Amino acid sequence: MLVIVTENVPPRLRGRLAVWLLEVRAGVYVGNYSVRVRDMIWEQVESGIEEGNAVMVWRERNESGFDFKTLGPNRRMPCDYDGFRLVNFLPEVPDDDELDAL
Repeated sequence: MLVIVTENVPPRLRGRLAVWLLEVRAGVYVGNYSVRVRDMIWEQVESGIEEGNAVMVWRERNESGFDFKTLGPNRRMPCDYDGFRLVNFLPEVPDDDELDAL
């Protein structure tokens, strides 16, 4: 199982992903491919992501049963904790209007 979730990516990348994967919701793509094809699809994401962000999750033989990669800016950042892949959730940065109101 392979899942890719994208945000704020160009329409051409969304169209390219839809060639290989089923878009079950806006920006959510699902498929089942080999490691070689999965890596090729991720290369397409890397080359076309521009200002957006993406995460790719696939089944893996490890403690959690899955692994993932991320690309682009996002408040959720992967980290390694004693060999377990976890996600840090960074605090929201206030914009200039919110800072002026303080």
